[in-house]
Amino acid sequence: MSRPRDPRTGAPAPGLRRRVAALLQSGPFHTLELAERALGLRGPPAALSSAVFSLLGDDARFQVDARGIWSLAPGAGIPGPALSTLSYAVVDVETTGGAWRRGDRVTEVAVVPVTGGVIRDGLGTLVNPGRRIPPKIQGLTGITDPMVAGAPPFEGVAPQVEAALHGRIFVAHNVQFDWGFIRTELLNALGAAPELPLLCTVRLGRFLIPGLRRYNLDALTRHFGIPVHQRHRAYGDALATARLLLHLLQEAEAQGIADLPALEAALQRRSAPRSVRSPLR
Repeated sequence: MSRPRDPRTGAPAPGLRRRVAALLQSGPFHTLELAERALGLRGPPAALSSAVFSLLGDDARFQVDARGIWSLAPGAGIPGPALSTLSYAVVDVETTGGAWRRGDRVTEVAVVPVTGGVIRDGLGTLVNPGRRIPPKIQGLTGITDPMVAGAPPFEGVAPQVEAALHGRIFVAHNVQFDWGFIRTELLNALGAAPELPLLCTVRLGRFLIPGLRRYNLDALTRHFGIPVHQRHRAYGDALATARLLLHLLQEAEAQGIADLPALEAALQRRSAPRSVRSPLR
């Protein structure tokens, strides 16, 4: 996949595309005018034209006619906030099993906020599921029945979880699994669950880093050299996923994906199948 770059610096181009879109809001511009006014370039016309076409040619928001006049495509507008500036809640849950629809419950939950490209201190707590944890799950996570016996039920932590999610994009490694449990637990505890944008780091990895043999958390963190502490514990996995998210967002912007709608559209076009992760991930 080609990666649009700033013709002057070689840096990722989303910011320049945003600048071009803002300029074209005022009306059409010739290729050479765009090169000078939006890109700050001067030089031979052929070189300037090459720079503009390299930057904008594969972006459906921009159109150019036979005279070299650029304009915004119908329905196109200025890109929204850059991906790295948005607020995310990176979530991981440990559970008694893989099916919230059959009554499996959360045994541990973590929410790690990411704001403006910075990972903040998050929420992490054991949860009393009100049922036995199967031995196989205890062996995987290290979370035992005695450990959760004195922990609060989800009802006791639901307000904090809801507050940690408020106004953020919900991110998880196989988001349908974690969101399914969180939504079910919030509905049971509070009678309502927030409507949030969902972002899956498995799908992001498949789209942005093609060619890996596997896309589980171990494979992707190894690919980026991300340390993982306390694997299969909620806070350790959520923190590793937050670090992974930052790498993936950087990769998305390097590939010219300017904002969240553009990212969602790109993922939709790829039509990656949605999988539901088991607790033995």
